[in-house]
Amino acid sequence: MKINIRQENTEDKEDVHEINRMAFGQENEARLVDLLRDSSAFVPELSLVAAIDNQLVGHILFSKIIITDKHHNEFESLALAPMAVLPAFQGKGIGAQLVAAGLNRARASGYTSIIVLGHAHYYPRFGFAPAQQWNIRSPYDVPSNVFMALELVPDGLKGVTGIVKYPEAFDAV
Repeated sequence: MKINIRQENTEDKEDVHEINRMAFGQENEARLVDLLRDSSAFVPELSLVAAIDNQLVGHILFSKIIITDKHHNEFESLALAPMAVLPAFQGKGIGAQLVAAGLNRARASGYTSIIVLGHAHYYPRFGFAPAQQWNIRSPYDVPSNVFMALELVPDGLKGVTGIVKYPEAFDAV
């Protein structure tokens, strides 16, 4: 099974919406992607799709976020959200390939860190660790083991502390 990972294009919007709806069993994540696409947080080269024989089976999105410290200093980072694979294709490593490709593209685009609110047993395999080790906090009331950060480059979060500010789209879903 050959998986092709590429940047999302305008013709993919409906398929990406359906992948997210089906993977999560609800509209929220699909609506989140639609809203983020229309925001200044959207990074087109970091909206990736996975295709098998020209059928889209997965999607991942990284969008811009800000981490603000107690002195109101702001640090740019990325949020990984959402990542979705059609149910019939889950468990085949497609999500892992999407994450790896996204991390590589984010690093190549000059980003230094990524934040994810996700499964505590899934994301550490990519190097994510609880964000609390950098004193980075979620704006949401979530367990610390599911709110994680990753330095894309050595010391990518050096001197960065504070609370994450997500784009408004996250609060709209």
